Amino acid sequence: MTRNSRSKTSRALFLGALSIALLATFAVPARAQYAPQKKTKLPPPPQDLPGHVDYLARQLYEVALDDSEPITTQIQKLVLDHMGPWLSSHPPSSGSGTTPGDVPYNVTVRRELERIFSQLQYPFDAHCAAFNKPLGGDELIGLGYSLGWDRFNRASVIALFQMNGGTARQVAVNHFTPYVDVHFRVFNPPPAAAGQVWFLAYGTRLGKSHPRLSAVLYAYDGKTLGSLWQKTDLFDGRISFAGDRVTINYLNEDELTQALAARKTVVRHEAVYHVAASGFEVDSER
Repeated sequence: MTRNSRSKTSRALFLGALSIALLATFAVPARAQYAPQKKTKLPPPPQDLPGHVDYLARQLYEVALDDSEPITTQIQKLVLDHMGPWLSSHPPSSGSGTTPGDVPYNVTVRRELERIFSQLQYPFDAHCAAFNKPLGGDELIGLGYSLGWDRFNRASVIALFQMNGGTARQVAVNHFTPYVDVHFRVFNPPPAAAGQVWFLAYGTRLGKSHPRLSAVLYAYDGKTLGSLWQKTDLFDGRISFAGDRVTINYLNEDELTQALAARKTVVRHEAVYHVAASGFEVDSER
């Protein structure tokens, strides 16, 4: 073997050894860098109900509405499991629809819901609503809340409890319309539906430029809850009431865009409805 051959062989052996050493040096950090991270174990929830609800709501941070059901379902169970016994121990005054101190019963129920959500912190909030209405010899109590955890994501729950002999029994649950807060308006049903309770659930969701109105008319006949009429996502929709009449006015989004481009006056549409045997029927529309 020549001197040059021995030199080349030594250099090749040195480079090979160096490569192995470098691989050994960086192999462990690389494995450590890509090792799966262990999830931080959450502490146990607080014992009090408002604290427990807040504990669960915090887990909704950066969770999309479509992925929120496992958490919102837990919150719903906590709320409704509490409200049944609470209603049984806080019935309305006999025949008056009030509680001691002449406070309307729906206000008392709403305040209890607000207490349950009282520890929610920004960006979390809950809008609460309630109503009560005689149903035969019983009292029907409706309660609702819309839990929001950012500007747009909002899950709403409507639940009905029937009070009989001082005991409140949950009889229906509905999730209303996604992204919309919830309000109630109770109507006297037509003679053909005597013995039922009719109520309108309505609210708005935020849009990119204007709020959007949704409303559903529900009927409860003592056994089942059904919907009779609905409007969804009315652009810049506004609602008002006068007796058994409902007025809704709104914009057509395409017409608005064209009017602004042409610098013309934007025309608002309006529909007036009244309570009828089938739900709501149109009185006038323009």
